[in-house]
Amino acid sequence: MTGTSGKEPARARAVLHGISSRAWEHPADQGALVALRKLRGFDSTLKAMASFVNERAVRLFYLGTAIRVDERQFTRLHHALAEAGRVLDAPELPELFVIANPEVNAMTIGINKPIIVVTSGLVDLLDDDAMRFVLAHELGHALSGHALYRTLLGRLLQLTGVLSAVPVGGLGFRVLVGALLEWQRKSELSADRAGLLAVQDPACAFRTHMQTASGGHLEDLDPTSFFAQGQEYDDAVDLRDSLIKLMMLEQQSHPFAVVRATELRRWVDSGEYTRILAGDYPRREDDASASMSDAAKAAARSYSESFRNGGDAIGKLVHDAAGVVGSVRTWLGDTFRRGDEPG
Repeated sequence: MTGTSGKEPARARAVLHGISSRAWEHPADQGALVALRKLRGFDSTLKAMASFVNERAVRLFYLGTAIRVDERQFTRLHHALAEAGRVLDAPELPELFVIANPEVNAMTIGINKPIIVVTSGLVDLLDDDAMRFVLAHELGHALSGHALYRTLLGRLLQLTGVLSAVPVGGLGFRVLVGALLEWQRKSELSADRAGLLAVQDPACAFRTHMQTASGGHLEDLDPTSFFAQGQEYDDAVDLRDSLIKLMMLEQQSHPFAVVRATELRRWVDSGEYTRILAGDYPRREDDASASMSDAAKAAARSYSESFRNGGDAIGKLVHDAAGVVGSVRTWLGDTFRRGDEPG
């Protein structure tokens, strides 16, 4: 391990007081989140569905099988998460567990009170600096409410017969699932941005993706070649390559590691990262007044720019998938509005 251990020495990281998760959310992710947050009765419906998820059982499982991180257990992870929460001005921190599992993985789960779970394989692989980025990434998921909203959509699809109310058949269902997974992949890009804002060290964030992509062999990697590889993936514009990408990504919940690093560097190069550190960012106190139409327009611009820069031949298919998600959102809105009307 090349990082520090124990309590991290004080470092001059800018504290982002009152920062809204909208500051780091990818436009495609934020467009969906703002729309869902606008639905009346949304949060109360989700909490009512918590019994189906049995969140208490999930927490009890980790209490019984994993190690809960605190001031005395995995101290360095405890301090890393606390530092991320301080910088992102988190109202509260999720519980953190380390579970014995050789796979390299981390996740944020739960509805009312999300928890973060990291595997022992991940802890073994990453140095302390990289673990700070990963924990801040997971905190970003919690602050954006990603676990919350994914749970609602998944349960509505399973429990309310929503598909019968959407004018699509089997192919439409496949497009819908693909669109939801596309949103989930974009939420990973959002969380990467949150992680970077917390550690405030782009090189650390890039190294973390290089470590996970290579299985930890940083000494064998060259950053220039690594990012050139990501650019080559983006530049593959032949129709056959685009279709292959589509098939590879169709059931993927996460973007590929090399692509994630390239996307994060692109965000840094855009100037957004520096602007936020300088204090120019949306505040949580203004979340309720966030414009759904502005978020939707930003999402559309993001996809248009991606298609234009990459010459991606599957742009129309993604556009059609977004249309299906829009139909679902409209159905949800109409349903909640009818529920608010007197019987």
